[in-house]
Amino acid sequence: MAKDKKPVEEEVSNEDVETSSQEESKTDPLQECQEELAKQKDNFLRVHADFENYKKRLEKEKATALAYANESFATDLLTVLDTFENALKSIDNLEVKDESVEKIKEGMQLTYDQLLSILKKNGVCEVECDKEFDPNYHQAVTQMESNEHKSGEIVQVLQKGYKLKDRLLRPSMVATCK
Repeated sequence: MAKDKKPVEEEVSNEDVETSSQEESKTDPLQECQEELAKQKDNFLRVHADFENYKKRLEKEKATALAYANESFATDLLTVLDTFENALKSIDNLEVKDESVEKIKEGMQLTYDQLLSILKKNGVCEVECDKEFDPNYHQAVTQMESNEHKSGEIVQVLQKGYKLKDRLLRPSMVATCK
């Protein structure tokens, strides 16, 4: 009988080893589900944050597109504005000024003022050309000698520049002091 007990003991010990190794290899299903849930939640939060950033970027691009939708149209109108200014200067330089010429000038001045007011209403404004030269808003076309100005200051505006809100439509063409 002693011989029979030994193999039984060996079988029991082998089963115990197999059971304990299976328990070690298996993890708790609840813990697995919690880990998977945490991974999925993290993934969801990342995708959600990306989507929110995308929405904000789209809204910003849409607002910018709407704000500057008339940019090319406003740029085209600047030529008309320049023509009106030149016509008004030409009328001022006429040697003969009778009543009909003054009426024409008055009508042109009113039309010019209306055009300026419409452009201002839509965010178009003139680039200021005070004394200081700013390469972001001015384009130096020529240099002139002047005792009244410091070197690099604007002496004369040759063509007005304009901005649409904060975006430059056309730089001012200026002459600077040598």
